[in-house]
Parts: sequence; structure tokens; C-alpha cells
Amino acid sequence: MSLRIRLTRGGAKKRPYYRIVVADSRRARDGRFIEHIGHYNPMLPKGDPNRVGIDIERAKHWLSVGAQPSDRVAKFFAGEDLVKLPVRRDQTKQHMPKAKAQERAAADVAAAEAAAAAAAEAAAAPAVEEAPAEEAPVEEAVVEEAAAEEAPAEEAAAEEAPAEEAAAEEAPAEEAAGEEEPKS
Repeated sequence: MSLRIRLTRGGAKKRPYYRIVVADSRRARDGRFIEHIGHYNPMLPKGDPNRVGIDIERAKHWLSVGAQPSDRVAKFFAGEDLVKLPVRRDQTKQHMPKAKAQERAAADVAAAEAAAAAAAEAAAAPAVEEAPAEEAPVEEAVVEEAAAEEAPAEEAAAEEAPAEEAAAEEAPAEEAAGEEEPKS
């Protein structure tokens, strides 16, 4: 009979709770077991001491008899220094592109690097300067035209403002004069 130290699931729906048990490897996951030697509660935070509980003496006994821990239980035992940490398996490469696609991608990267290097060289080379004297008179002419357009508008606004103020000052004087006259 080949023995396994593995997890059996308990708990409610979406609230798992696992027991660490020693069972015959041919039995169902949640089926009959030989001995219950610990527990695992994944709902607790990782630093919580009650997350994993193992009866170390019984675990050592079953390991000495030849029981093989499952991958998850072996990780728990490695935390307690009962067994060596199992080697992680490499992931499959089936999802990766095939050889020709990888060659094309490498060629595209090389071409992009060459283009970036050429652009850097072009930016580092001194640029030929054009005549700045031609640009300055054009800019000055545009600035002078804009100033000429703004000046008449400002003068007209200044002329209108005193006229409005004078009209406002005359109106109260007329009302005051009208009140002083007796009515017959």
C-alpha cells in the first residue's frame, strides 16, 4: 500500500478548510484516511500562526515509514524543516512563439535599435543654421501691425469711459434739482 500525506477539503462553499491526512494513494481526495495529522486554513492571513498546524511527531513517523507528501504538504513540511523544499518545475514553452517567429522578432528589434542609433547620430551632428536675419524683420512687422490695431481700440475705449462717467454725474444733479422745486 502506497501512503500519501495530502490535503482533504472541508468547509463551506467558497470558505475552504483543509485537513492534512495520511491516506492510501488510491483513495478519493475526501475519502477514507488513516490518520489526521494537521490542518490548513487558506482564509487566514499568511503571517497568522493558525494558518497551518502540523503534528510534527506524527509527520516524522509517517515520513520514516515511507509516506510521500503531496506538493503542497511538502511546502508546509519544508517550512518546519521536515523535508527539503521540492524543486519547482519549469513552465511549458508551448505558449511561446515558434523558432521562425522568434527570429523575425529578433530581426525587428535589431532594426529598431539601428534606426535609434542613426537618429542619435543625426541629432548629435551640428545642424546647418539658416539665416536668422530674414525671420526677424517678418516677426517685427507682425508685432508692429498688432500694436497699431490695438492702439485705436484702446483710445476709443478711453474716450467713451469719461463720457459715461459725466452722464452718470449729471443725472443725480438733475434729480436733486427737481426735488427742490416746489410742486404747484
